[in-house]
Order: sequence, then C-alpha cells, then structure tokens
Amino acid sequence: MSDETLKLTPLYAAHLEAGARMVPFAGYSMPVQYRDGVLKEHLWTRENAGLFDVSHMGQARLRGVSPLSAFEEVTPGDFIGLKPGKQRYSVLLNKKGGIIDDLMAGRPDDDGLFVVVNGACKENDFKVIDDELAGQVRIDRLEDRALLALQGPKAAEVLAIHAPDAAKLAFMETAALQAFGVDAIVSRSGYTGEDGYEISVPGEAALRIWNTLLADERVRPIGLGARDSLRLEAGLPLYGHDLDETVSPIEAGLGFAVSKKRRDAGDFPGARRITAELAGDLTRKTVGLKVEGAPAREGAEIADADGDVVGLVTSGGFAPSLGYPIALGFVPPALAAVGTELKVIVRGRAQPAQVVATPFVPHRYVRKV
Repeated sequence: MSDETLKLTPLYAAHLEAGARMVPFAGYSMPVQYRDGVLKEHLWTRENAGLFDVSHMGQARLRGVSPLSAFEEVTPGDFIGLKPGKQRYSVLLNKKGGIIDDLMAGRPDDDGLFVVVNGACKENDFKVIDDELAGQVRIDRLEDRALLALQGPKAAEVLAIHAPDAAKLAFMETAALQAFGVDAIVSRSGYTGEDGYEISVPGEAALRIWNTLLADERVRPIGLGARDSLRLEAGLPLYGHDLDETVSPIEAGLGFAVSKKRRDAGDFPGARRITAELAGDLTRKTVGLKVEGAPAREGAEIADADGDVVGLVTSGGFAPSLGYPIALGFVPPALAAVGTELKVIVRGRAQPAQVVATPFVPHRYVRKV
C-alpha cells in the first residue's frame, strides 16, 4: 500500500511534529517510534505514563433488541451476564473454533454493546458480525472517534486531573463520562500489562486532548515499537502472529475467555473442538521462552533437547525490562512445562531456550479488593 492510500488518524500531523518515524500498519500511517527510540519509550511507560494513538482500532456500538445475547452467537464469553460498567476480553470465533480476532466488549452505559476490535481485522470482523447476527443487531461504526491509550504507573494520577471519575474505575471497568470537556468512553484496560486506560473521544477533539496530556511532564508519546515490546513482556498475544483462524483460545492460553456457563452449554462456534481441548486433547500449546543469545523472531523453529524441530516462535524480541530476549511460541503439551529446556534456531544456529511462566513481567492492573 502506497503512502498515498494509507489512512491517517486525527493525530497524524502531531506525530510528525513530535519527530515520529511513520510506518504502514493496518492500512494506516502510524508512528513506530519517536525521537527517544523504542528502548527509552518502553522503559518510560513502565516507570511513568506513556500515551499511544490507537485510533486505527475499530470502534462500534452493537445495538438492537438483545445485543448481549446475540453477541454470544459469535463469541464464547458470558455477555448476557455482563453487568453495566463492565468490560470483557473475548474472541470472535469461526465455525471450527479458530480465532477470527480478539476484542474488547463492554457496557459503558445502556446504549448496546461498545466493541473495540483490531485495526487490521476490523473490516472482516464487522462483516462477520453483520452476516452472523443480521436482523438481531445493528452495527454502528464509530468512524468519527479517536482512541488513545494512557498506560503506566502514573496514568491514573494524570487522568484524574481531567476525568476524576476515571480514577474510581478498576481493571476492566468502563464508563461513559465527561472528560476534557467532551463525551468520552473510558475503560481501565490496555495492552502493556501496566495500569492504564483506553479513552475514546470525538475525532475533532483528539489533537487538543493529546496535547493536553503531553503537557504533563509525566507523559510522553509512545510508538508501535514499544507497544509491541510492552505487550510481549506482558505475555499478551498479537493477532496475525500469535493468533489466527487456525488457533483456538485453548491453544493460545486464552481459556479464560471461554466462560464456565458457555463451556457447560457448549453453545458457541467450534464448541466440539474447544471442549475436547479443554479436556486435554491438544496437539500444541503456547508457551513463554527465555532465550539465550540473539532474539528469536516470528517463524524461528523451536527444537527439543535432541535437536528435533517441535514448534515455531510466533512472537519474539529483546525484553528491555528484563535485559534478555523472550518469545512466545507453540510446542507440544508434553514440552510446555515451566523449566523445560528447548532450543531456538536463529540464523541456522541452535540457541538455548527455557520454558518460563508468563507474563514475563508481572501485570500491574488495579483490581477491586
């Protein structure tokens, strides 16, 4: 896709002014890093507050007579039981139990279901939802809204200045509220493993809000490069890499997204496969790896102690918070136990790797006691 055909978020000019290096991503021109570089941006977010433009994501309201129950026809979560003010991570499933996309869906108010999907998948996601739930829900895409993520241990104190009610939210809670003088939808969630918020605002107000937050010395702009290294340290999957339409939630370590009620009912797409996998009928499983030597990138082969190839790396890179390379990848369940010694093949050379628990860096979400 040429630069001329890439879409621009409302903050494109602000990124250029801040010295961002722009790259094509999900059909948009997006900042991969700013002047500080990926390493400093990553560590700043872990220690202060990082501000991300994630306006390429797909935002929509699902409206209708019963949007919560209808949404259960394409996901394995308990959305009928989703209470007002709550948000849930879930996956859009195909008929074989593979993941079409992962998403967030919440009830910030009584206006249907507010859904946020991945930018690269949004056209297909909304088509799938429309095809499967036609006549039950109406998809109102919120193309006129921007989405900002404020992440890090100082995010709450920063946002409290502009949206005091946001400080009352706990992890995975959401609310429609007034912030920065506009109608905002705020959730206490994110993609870094840190405490933080995702903030949906009218597109025409995005630049003013972006600049207002960056005027705080605790906040710096963060690009896609650090967003990826942060989510990898947090053990969070990236669609198109760790997840795709062949991967089930159980293989991906996302069994929590299949609610107990739905497991018992078996009334979701791919239920036969997923139920069998929950019972132990698995051929592969996602693991975290601590790697010695050069980083093992996506596509690198994983070998057992004898050198036989047993799996593939799906995401990998250097972990700035830890000082060594890490990776996510698929291996047979028999080799998935923490402490298992494996190898990764990087540029034709076998390097030691050990299965470790994820997240690699502990999550710091703020939950209600």
